[in-house]
Parts: sequence; structure tokens; C-alpha cells
Amino acid sequence: MTRFENQFDAMTFKAFLIVLLRHRKKGKRIVVILDNARYHHAKILRDFLHKHRKILRLEFLPAYSPELNPIERVWKLTRRICTHNVYFQKIEQVTVSVTKQHDVWKKPNESLRRLCCIT
Repeated sequence: MTRFENQFDAMTFKAFLIVLLRHRKKGKRIVVILDNARYHHAKILRDFLHKHRKILRLEFLPAYSPELNPIERVWKLTRRICTHNVYFQKIEQVTVSVTKQHDVWKKPNESLRRLCCIT
């Protein structure tokens, strides 16, 4: 799932989690693996996370470990495919280019499976 925000903070992260919970299959739990950005640990999330603790769990990667975060590899490939050696007059053009690629990756595919080490 992709979401665009002008500024990402604890409130927009909470809004993202709410949308994520709406997509949850009945009877299933969601585990979100995160880096240690401040907004992931914000105090304003505590009540929300406590309320949803039976269906939503946040797991944090060790500090300073981008090699463990598959999204870093996905972003690297995204940059290579969508933005490398390309001039964009407007930021909206970058967004369109990246969105098109992410739309292709919404379906299961071999590239993302290998990048994220999914077996």
C-alpha cells in the first residue's frame, strides 16, 4: 500500500495504520516491521496501539541496520528504474513515474520476491 503525504509524522503514521487495519482480513493479525523513526515511537500512538494490540503489532529493526530492511533494496531499484538519469521538470512527474512502477509491483512478482528474500 502506498500513501503520499506532504509531511510524515506521528499523526500521518497513525492515519496510515488506520487504513492498513481496514484492509486486514477478518481473523488475521497484522505485523508491521519498522525502522526506528521518531514518529513510530510517538506518545500519541500509545493508546491507539494498546487498543489494537490483539490485531496489530509493530516490530522494530535494530538501530542502524538498513541491510535488514528490504524496503531499502526496493527503493534502490525504484530509483534505478524510475529516476536514474532522468530530468523531471516538476515533482509531480517523479510521483507519476514511481507510482507507475509501484502499480506494476502490486501483483506478486519475481523481482520483489528476490529483493525481499521471500521464499
